Amino acid sequence: MSSSEDDAPLMRANGRVKVSPKSPEVVKMADSSPATNGHVDPGISIRFGPVEDKDVKMEDGEDALGAGKRKSRTSVGEKKSYAEAESSEEDEPLSKRRRTSVKHEDPETDDDVPLARNGRKLPKPAETSIGDESDSDVPIERKLAVQKKKIEQTAEAKPSRKPAAPKKEAKPAAAKKQTNGVKKEPAASKAAPKKGKAKVKEESQDAEEKDEEEEEEYRWWEDQSKGDGTIKWTTLEHNGVVFPPEYELLPQNVKMKYDGIPITLAPEAEEVASFFGTMLNSTHNVENPVFQKNFFSDFKDVIKKSGGAKDSKGNKVDIKEFAKCDFKPIFEFYDAQREEKRHLPPAEKKAAKALKDEQEAPYQYCIWDGRKQKVGNFRVEPPSLFRGRGEHPKTGRVKTRVQPEQITINIGKDAKVPPPPPGHKWKEVKHDQEGTWLAMWQENINGNYKYVMLAANSDVKGQSDFKKFEKARELKKHIEKIRKDYQKNLKHDMMVERQKATAVYLIDQFALRAGNEKGEDEAETVGCCSLKYENVTLKPPNTVVFDFLGKDSIRFYDEVQVDLQVFKNLKIFKKAPKKNGDEIFDRLTTSALNKHLANYMPGLTAKVFRTYNASYTMGCVLNEMNASGGTIAEKVKAYNDANRKVAILCNHKRTVTAGHANAMEKMGERIKGLRYQKWRLKQQMLDLDPTLKKKKGAAFFEIDEDLDKEWIEEHQAFLIEEQRNKINKKFEKDNEKRVADGEKEMKVSELEERLQAVKELEKKFKKENKTGKVEAEARGATVEKLENSINKIDQRVETMSVQAQDKEDNKEVALGTSKINYIDPRLTVVFSKKYDVPIEKFFSKALREKFEWAIKSVDEDWEF
Repeated sequence: MSSSEDDAPLMRANGRVKVSPKSPEVVKMADSSPATNGHVDPGISIRFGPVEDKDVKMEDGEDALGAGKRKSRTSVGEKKSYAEAESSEEDEPLSKRRRTSVKHEDPETDDDVPLARNGRKLPKPAETSIGDESDSDVPIERKLAVQKKKIEQTAEAKPSRKPAAPKKEAKPAAAKKQTNGVKKEPAASKAAPKKGKAKVKEESQDAEEKDEEEEEEYRWWEDQSKGDGTIKWTTLEHNGVVFPPEYELLPQNVKMKYDGIPITLAPEAEEVASFFGTMLNSTHNVENPVFQKNFFSDFKDVIKKSGGAKDSKGNKVDIKEFAKCDFKPIFEFYDAQREEKRHLPPAEKKAAKALKDEQEAPYQYCIWDGRKQKVGNFRVEPPSLFRGRGEHPKTGRVKTRVQPEQITINIGKDAKVPPPPPGHKWKEVKHDQEGTWLAMWQENINGNYKYVMLAANSDVKGQSDFKKFEKARELKKHIEKIRKDYQKNLKHDMMVERQKATAVYLIDQFALRAGNEKGEDEAETVGCCSLKYENVTLKPPNTVVFDFLGKDSIRFYDEVQVDLQVFKNLKIFKKAPKKNGDEIFDRLTTSALNKHLANYMPGLTAKVFRTYNASYTMGCVLNEMNASGGTIAEKVKAYNDANRKVAILCNHKRTVTAGHANAMEKMGERIKGLRYQKWRLKQQMLDLDPTLKKKKGAAFFEIDEDLDKEWIEEHQAFLIEEQRNKINKKFEKDNEKRVADGEKEMKVSELEERLQAVKELEKKFKKENKTGKVEAEARGATVEKLENSINKIDQRVETMSVQAQDKEDNKEVALGTSKINYIDPRLTVVFSKKYDVPIEKFFSKALREKFEWAIKSVDEDWEF
């Protein structure tokens, strides 16, 4: 085969493509279809629909949806750049070329990831990485298909505008229990900057307040010199990391059982058993066959290494079958502990938290180039069972305890190195000024490196976010040329150019990720460049079905309509002798694609398209919106509707939570309760003035049809029980406060006296049900006051109805992913200021700190 095959027309390609550029198949490509921004109405999507048997059969008769999985190409470890293939190998498809054991990093972050092994520089994380990205590649339901088409048609470039200069500084806005027990943080209210509470000399206090004011006034986003070059810091001081507590043995009477027999395990094995035992309420994991298999395999290894398992008489027990293992005694023990902690008196909870904060205080901040910066994740991950996301093949594996000997510290040369725990030493101490990490170690499951980084609201993190969104804004200037070029190159004579154009088309139009290659022991996920034969099904005339495991092993299924030439190209790329397991883009790598994109704009990668399309679409939707009228709840819903359109474009999908239906039912009951309360107020108006029935009409005072007698009695019982619980809790809190203040507790007689109100309410409801009349309750009640109360209830009902509809609309769409990672936060700030909606309605306290630069840098006239 000639070494210049890629430079030749599509006459031959190792027996795979035999289509001449003058072939009728190519000449007949329809250019007359209605185009949108240079392409034919792409983006019509039918998601999660079945792949029917009538799917088009390729000419070579292959099965379009085979069961083959893409083979692993890389291994975890040393990082190299994936250079363009040399000319000696470009004649062959990538699947036939020499495979290299390389881990491909995101080109956007390569400059921050040096080598780590054999004494070389340690790998660095992307500056933008704060934790696991909450992204998902799972598409949304088919009912959103038409809407997505319309959105994508509007997401085309316009002449770029310079951002408006800030006119005024933004004014800071006033400021379910999950399965794992982590509670969501409520929206914070506006609070003044915290000052030191201890009383000090006036001069010292003034100096401290002055320092804090200077900290607040430092606006790095207005300092254009920041972030240039590769040196990230000159001086760096910190106190290292916090290790998780050592494992505490279970009581002697708490043991796992095997085949009904209590088992004694060595501490190492007992700890692993406790990992599984504490998770029994997480059925999504513990009932997963893959999770069970991986856990049991590691569990048996630990048992074997630690001396085996024994019964109460000391006889050895051979643990062979997972089904015979009973972890319920362990779960019950830890569950009782959780309940005990939950019911601790507030004073004890407060004291425990204060102690923990005091112990961790030295680790919460570092001194970075002389400035105090908050550290993000200074705690070393505790040992546990790996869960993973999506269909991860290693879910259930044991995450081992990280020892100081595995941890590398990064600190200034002249700074004091934090001491390791007694009897231990650090793996290494580095002074890497190009790194933004403070400490790092390698976890045992996937071989990934974990880093201690600065917090999301730090200067370094903010600069990284700022540059990411500015890069997406820069793409506006080049997107028209890029789209024009890939439309032209869809018919290119060279196979490699056709594949590049087709890949860029798919990434731009359908928000596909580029797809980095994975190692043998990593999850078998794919992206655009690594799509396999079985991941793509073609249905004439121009429908394409994508079905593969995307990021985080989450299934991506999407049925879309594409440009006719793209459909033709994909058909060519799937030609015989290709079969299941073969790559569709066999002459293209992610690195080669990103290198091609960098020719249009420095630093441009496939990843930037997702940020650009999300932010640009959001900007267009907000510009077309008129939300000046309406309540705050209605404005928030309007914003969420716009956000949802972006989530549609980016295919951000989430599974409907198990508690969604229950939550919606509760909201419905609360709304019905308000309507019942409204009816009672109207009856009280009649009690004060019976002539109102004639004046306002009998219909005004009638009860809603769905509030029948049975529901009313159930609701009254609920109100009675609710009041009883409130009185009991208030009594307990008052007693706790008395004890804390050194006073005597109130007697039970006091509680009984307070509970008389409950009995009176019960009597009142019985009388109302019997007579059908409601007496005016409040002293000095007037018809006008009651009417005002009714109007307030109407407003609450309207607000709750809007919130309920918003919640229902968003049940399957991950709004947070788009809002946090892909939509320029300045667009959210613009909406907040333009329509006078508190920023707390969109950003939690943590996000307000993370996006402080956005909140303070733009006004309502700024445009993406």
